[in-house]
Amino acid sequence: MKKTILRQYARLIARTGVNIQKGQEVFILAELDQPEFVTMLVDECYKCKAKKVIVDWNHQPIERLHIRYRSLTTLSKLENYEEARWQHYVDTIPCRIYLVSEDPDGLAGVDQEKMAKARQKKYPIIKRYRDQIENKYQWCIAAVPGAKWAKKLFPELRTSQAVEKLWEAILSTSRVDEDPVAAWDAHNRDLADRCAYLNSLSIRELHYRSSNGTDFTVGMIPQAQFCGGGETSLQGIFFNPNIPTEECFISPMRGKAEGIVYSTKPLSYEGQLIDRFWIRFHEGKAVEWDAEKNASLLTKLINMDEGSAYLGECALVPFNSPINETGLLFYNTLFDENACCHLALGMGFADTIRGFETMTLDECRKLGVNDSMIHEDFMIGSADLSIDAVCADGKVVAIFRDGTWAF
Repeated sequence: MKKTILRQYARLIARTGVNIQKGQEVFILAELDQPEFVTMLVDECYKCKAKKVIVDWNHQPIERLHIRYRSLTTLSKLENYEEARWQHYVDTIPCRIYLVSEDPDGLAGVDQEKMAKARQKKYPIIKRYRDQIENKYQWCIAAVPGAKWAKKLFPELRTSQAVEKLWEAILSTSRVDEDPVAAWDAHNRDLADRCAYLNSLSIRELHYRSSNGTDFTVGMIPQAQFCGGGETSLQGIFFNPNIPTEECFISPMRGKAEGIVYSTKPLSYEGQLIDRFWIRFHEGKAVEWDAEKNASLLTKLINMDEGSAYLGECALVPFNSPINETGLLFYNTLFDENACCHLALGMGFADTIRGFETMTLDECRKLGVNDSMIHEDFMIGSADLSIDAVCADGKVVAIFRDGTWAF
């Protein structure tokens, strides 16, 4: 891939993604797959006048060894220096960039029970800090190709060719064209206009139907609103948390969901794939489910904590989105969630509540925003999906027909 195009992408992440302000610190989390691009990104961060840029490297084979050899007690402990870093986030409110490139099957076969228990034990400590920075900092998730991820998508190609092909798919769906900043400005305006129309309807509930068996109704929080594209932090800084993104999303009312939904794409979770699954909801909670692949992992996901069986997000994405039109199944949630409509189990978003800026997190959650240690998107969009909105006045409005916008 040409360095000039990669430089445009790095600049897009630094300036349009997290929108680094002069004097801010930046933390980047990346796999070992694209060190040259990470170096380029660090350079762009400093050109935005970042005070300091810290890169944390991750590597799935090493993560597998940690899970295998460390005791559950050791895995479950948040060390003093790790807790000090969380306090540093609270004190400085840095930008955070997550570059995903991991192998979709990279943690297959690890001890799922051990992983889940370790996360559950550490979460109460992390939550104290996470709640203090919620909605205050700029963050961005973007992608770069990993060799094994690329071979998963293009097994017939040599590794170098597969990586190049994946680069092309990432850059095209991320709108890295002649003027990516202008493209993102236009895209954000389109998403904002769609959200404005949805919010004008005063939607009470959404009803999803598809020929695959999905028949599902979910209730809305009266004070909630659809959001999409870029957002503004409590520090007053506009940023784009996902590159790419195609969704208009909202946090539904905890406890208001009935019916069954069928997945239409695999879910990549903890370095493993859950595929061909369904979930039945009653009184807002997942009460029954199954999967043809990794059903036990789906069970662990749904049972992670009290809130993980409830919904935190409903996202509307047309089936003819640029990502879906590539014809690729990315095996990566960042892309697959933006290919078609999806729901998310777990944590909801306080910033979907009107006036959240003047409210506490607890106040937003009392209105019906779900709380959980997880937030996991799963895709339910199909070519024949229909969605109707039942409005506060009882009027029914078509939102989706044949998998895409009805307006």
